Amino acid sequence: MPDTRVRVVDVYPYRNQSVNPEFLLLRRAPDATYAGQWRMVGGKIEADEAAWETGLREVQEETGHAPTQFWALPSVNAFYEWEEDCINLAPAFAAALPNDPTLDGEHDTFTWLPAREAAEYLDWPEQKRLLRLADQLLRDGIPPRLIINS
Repeated sequence: MPDTRVRVVDVYPYRNQSVNPEFLLLRRAPDATYAGQWRMVGGKIEADEAAWETGLREVQEETGHAPTQFWALPSVNAFYEWEEDCINLAPAFAAALPNDPTLDGEHDTFTWLPAREAAEYLDWPEQKRLLRLADQLLRDGIPPRLIINS
């Protein structure tokens, strides 16, 4: 029977929340894991962190900014790794950013795109689905249960 693990998080940064949300995608640098892929923010949960704390830390590390709003999506990224016979459940969050990112060494460029276009850049189906979910919740005006609101 496969193990189930919660070891990583996904974060979908956005701007222009009230009209036409645009989502931030970061292209992985040539020497980074997933080199050349367009991705949202994400990372590994450290031993002393809650998943939401990991999301906040990763946003700060990968964009250089603390989010003005940060909230959990009502869904997770679920995927199977056959090499380890493991089902991964990645908590997913959305984060409003105040400015363009300041790139770190993991990324070589960025873009802001509407959800439909941004989803086309992503390789993984669950990440596409979660990005579209964040967009739909923002457009429908469904108030998120904010973790951070500054």
